Amino acid sequence: MPEMHEALFYNRLKGKIVQCCLCRRQCAIDDGETGKCGVRKNVEGKLYSLVYGRTLTMSIDPIEKKPLFHFKPGSQCMGVSTYGCNFFCLHCQNWQISQQRSEQAIAAVPFTSPKEIVEQALGAGVEGIAYTYTEPTVFAEYALDTMKLARKKGLYNVWVSNGYMSKECIDAVAPFLDAINVDLKGNALFYRDVCGSVKIEFIKENIAYLHKKKIRMEITNLIVLGYNDKERDFREVAEFIAGLSPLVPVHFTRFWPMHKMPHLPPTDAGKLYRAREIALEKGLKYVYTGNLGQEESTKCPKCNSTLIKRSGFSAKPLGLENAGKCKKCHFKTGIML
Repeated sequence: MPEMHEALFYNRLKGKIVQCCLCRRQCAIDDGETGKCGVRKNVEGKLYSLVYGRTLTMSIDPIEKKPLFHFKPGSQCMGVSTYGCNFFCLHCQNWQISQQRSEQAIAAVPFTSPKEIVEQALGAGVEGIAYTYTEPTVFAEYALDTMKLARKKGLYNVWVSNGYMSKECIDAVAPFLDAINVDLKGNALFYRDVCGSVKIEFIKENIAYLHKKKIRMEITNLIVLGYNDKERDFREVAEFIAGLSPLVPVHFTRFWPMHKMPHLPPTDAGKLYRAREIALEKGLKYVYTGNLGQEESTKCPKCNSTLIKRSGFSAKPLGLENAGKCKKCHFKTGIML
């Protein structure tokens, strides 16, 4: 059994049963069992994180790869992750680690303290740390301790998340969270059938809550043919985001056959272009099409001048003042340099 760290975000119920309050699943966990994520275990009436300190990766990526296009464009960050996820997506790109449930496999990962992560990030010369690859919610205690140290050392913190955390979790990490990319994966049936009995209403509530707390946020919608590729799906996503703010960036991205969906074709590029057209019609100002290998430069919504020139995952701010205003027309773009 891996070394354990007592969890935050849980309540004791009758007997030795505990209720995990970390995400919207709110698992009731019997003694000796784990929650649906596979990495939070009840031991004699106390809930423990099995993955605290068990960093699988510490890789350096451009912030654009998350994708985050409007926060620190052109910067580099260190991506960290552990085993586990509270979703069971049939199309998961990182299923080998997100769906790992073996305590032996977890225990085999060398321990890395939050301090060591921050020291390695500083030594690598990156500007921040990204909690990514799997779902950061399931290693929230580890992430939170790392985020606090990173903030003290002048590093930014960003999450790439499925958006299914509890509001208590959001409240805990928000003071140290600089930006987040949230997957808004599809319609209600998509979440039920593809992601594992997930309720889209909770994700929309969390997106709205993050926006209310003024966390810089971008939305990714991965389009899978036959599942969430209808025009009504695109309209639903666009209308919801436009209701928050027309300046929230949206990434419609291409699906590649993966995990339990190897039989499906990659998303037709025309679907992504149509999704972008609909989003622009609904008033969104920053709409991108990802995984197509094409230019995704950012234009000023007011004067159409190039704000950020992108090629692949590299980005060069060209038309922005330090305050994030367009150099040409002084439009407040919402971009943070």
